[in-house]
Amino acid sequence: MKKIFSKRYTLRMMVVALIAMGTSVKAQSSFDVDLGADLVSGYVWRGVYQAGSGVSVQPSLRLSYGGVSLKAWSSTSLAEGFKELDLSLGYSVKGFSVGITDYWWAGQGAPFYSDYMNTHLFEAAVGYHFGEKFPLFLSWSTMFAGNLDKVDGERKYSSYVEVGYDFSVKSVDLTFAVGAAPWEAPAWLAPRWGGKGFQVSSVSLKASKEIRITSSYSLPIFAQAIASPAMDDAYLIFGISF
Repeated sequence: MKKIFSKRYTLRMMVVALIAMGTSVKAQSSFDVDLGADLVSGYVWRGVYQAGSGVSVQPSLRLSYGGVSLKAWSSTSLAEGFKELDLSLGYSVKGFSVGITDYWWAGQGAPFYSDYMNTHLFEAAVGYHFGEKFPLFLSWSTMFAGNLDKVDGERKYSSYVEVGYDFSVKSVDLTFAVGAAPWEAPAWLAPRWGGKGFQVSSVSLKASKEIRITSSYSLPIFAQAIASPAMDDAYLIFGISF
């Protein structure tokens, strides 16, 4: 049975989810606002270089109350015209997390509102982090709406599964992660690269540390080495966080 997701239906679904999740938040929880930005040498997502991105600024704004959060994240190229804006609604408790993301990466000049289902993708995700004593994390994400996930009118439910591990060496925080498409994923891994079966799209090691600037301020920096068997490519990304 074919399902049609309209803007109004999707908004209603997100509002209902927010209300439902909010009922489980303890009364003493506080409302928080977090903002920041990364300056990166390139933008690679799930092992795929985002064409036209280049050096980019990636700001974020997050509103949270207890375990419920609403986040806006963007990536804008400083020279090549690439633009992306993602909106996420999530809930986390202890190590468990669940969320819905609206991706828009159609680029500068593409319609954001008027052609919604052809320029946006919607994804549901679930994850679990085992904690500091055993810092292994697992996640599964699946596209469930948006025409960019369809091939010849058939939805493919493009998915991404990732497993990773956090650790430290001296003053450097490290994350090793492996991510794969369990089946054909045209929404983010084009068929000419990903084929129709299981594909490992990202094997990465990210290193983060803080560079002390003054006695009261340190500048966070990071580097990430990424190998992509599905793309037959590799990348080394550098970034500064503010």
